Amino acid sequence: MPKNKRSFFERLTGATNIDDYEEETETRERVQPRMEREPVRGRKVVPNQNTATAWVEEEPEEGQLTVDLFQTPSELIIKTMIPGVHPEDLDISITRDMVTIRGTREESSEIIEADYFQRELYWGSFSRTVLLPQEIDVENAEAVEKHGMLTIKMPKLDKSRETKLKVKSS
Repeated sequence: MPKNKRSFFERLTGATNIDDYEEETETRERVQPRMEREPVRGRKVVPNQNTATAWVEEEPEEGQLTVDLFQTPSELIIKTMIPGVHPEDLDISITRDMVTIRGTREESSEIIEADYFQRELYWGSFSRTVLLPQEIDVENAEAVEKHGMLTIKMPKLDKSRETKLKVKSS
């Protein structure tokens, strides 16, 4: 079937005539079934020797901590629950405007999967990055864990603070 010449507007904008698009889509669907074109969300297609494609689960993602971020007149404070995580297994990175908390919660007991009636606890690595509403003093920030509650206190930078410098003569 001969193709029609594209209009000036189609050539200028890169647009496609709707009739041509529908024709291309129908042809593609006949040649390549939908299931092979578009993998199910959360899965990826991996080549296999036995079949043209095989469905494989992707690697599990990191868990994400829930946090409370609030301020006092002099500090920004982040609170988050981290039960079952040892303080030495936490990695907290702080910049003037961002905090990242990473860690791993490991299951300690050996229970057979078939013995579970319900599993809701999260085990594995987790992280959370929080953008701060104002700059903080990184050097004086502190983190404390007590009874599974992590509290990070970060002093605010006072940009309006002024000091007088005395000029020394030599």
